[in-house]
Amino acid sequence: MESEILKNLDNPNFLERLYRENKSSFKKDFNEIYESIKGNNVADVWNERLNYDNDKIAWGSQKEIIFVVISSIFAGIITKIPDIFPFISKETFFYKNISFAIFPFLIFYFTSLKQRGFKKYFVPLVLLIVPILYINILPENNIYTGTLSLVCIFMPILMYFILDLTFSDFDFFDYKKRIEFLKFSGDLVVISAIIFIAGAILTFISFALFKFIYPEFIEFYLKNIVVWGLVSIPIVGTYIVRTNPQIVNKVSPLIAKLFTPLVLITLFFYLISIVVIGKSPYQDREFLLVFNFLLIGVMALILFSTLENSKQRGSKSGVVLLILLSLLTIVCNGVALSAIVFRISEWGISPNRLTVFVSNILMLVNLVFIFVSLIRAYRNFDFMINVEKSIAYFFPVYLLWVLVVIFVFPLVFGVV
Repeated sequence: MESEILKNLDNPNFLERLYRENKSSFKKDFNEIYESIKGNNVADVWNERLNYDNDKIAWGSQKEIIFVVISSIFAGIITKIPDIFPFISKETFFYKNISFAIFPFLIFYFTSLKQRGFKKYFVPLVLLIVPILYINILPENNIYTGTLSLVCIFMPILMYFILDLTFSDFDFFDYKKRIEFLKFSGDLVVISAIIFIAGAILTFISFALFKFIYPEFIEFYLKNIVVWGLVSIPIVGTYIVRTNPQIVNKVSPLIAKLFTPLVLITLFFYLISIVVIGKSPYQDREFLLVFNFLLIGVMALILFSTLENSKQRGSKSGVVLLILLSLLTIVCNGVALSAIVFRISEWGISPNRLTVFVSNILMLVNLVFIFVSLIRAYRNFDFMINVEKSIAYFFPVYLLWVLVVIFVFPLVFGVV
């Protein structure tokens, strides 16, 4: 985007269009090149516009507001399909399709920001229709075990990658756009959590108010308002992150700085507790499952904190915390990996064990790259860009593995 800004300083229409397509990315790239074009009247005006300290809430365009409202309504309607058609199993429907109640609207939201007419919707539409048809024509033998369960678990991850493609305008190998998308994802998680907490407080107050005067309202509230509200959170959160980056950018760094040391301490004592108590992931399948979810959560925090630290040009102490957290996570990953190898050697290969085994290897390799890059960044903060690259460049590897699990595993192992 930097080269496009430089080439079109005398083209205000193009610059405005470029800015509206991705405001946060435009601001970041513009600020990086501003010193070289400082003194240019157009550049100075854009600098004041982008960096003016304004904490007022922006509501975006009327088109965006309408899109968010309509998307939230339709997302809620999708969750009501089993109620509308009683012959559809509610349990099976949600397990297979819950991601389709959220991601399509986020994908079309970012697609609508592009300036290419209705043709721009064709590719995202195809990328959505294929997974929807595919997962719903798979036989429903058992949705909780075997390959079908894996397909259902990995489908939201595939939707996330499709959202990434849409966000980056299908420039999948541009690491800067990927980093921007990951930063957006972190901001969205933070804002969604805040909205969720606010919604939970509102729900509690509503229950307290209506419990004695109209008890039937509580059941109605749970079945309708709560469900509609939950699927609307990511949609509303995306709208807030996009239209109010100046507010979100103040919250996310605080969350990253607060939780990184807390998670580091918690993980350290968790590992000690495992040794002292004697709890073993080698024999306890449920414990191994929880252990792997813990790894995924901690790795997500490492990615989020690393990007925030890079964006804010944090201190060396922040880098040290990330190095220690990465090292502890590598140790945890090694324990989990050895436990999976043990289970495979004892009970043989299965779709679930193979999936966990390969997923842990991929995470371990990625963590090692991040760890080495963080060591270099500690010596010279300019190398923080290598940490970002080690995160961004591994995304296609994860995508390839997700596609294998979803589309190849059912062919190799069957839908069992």
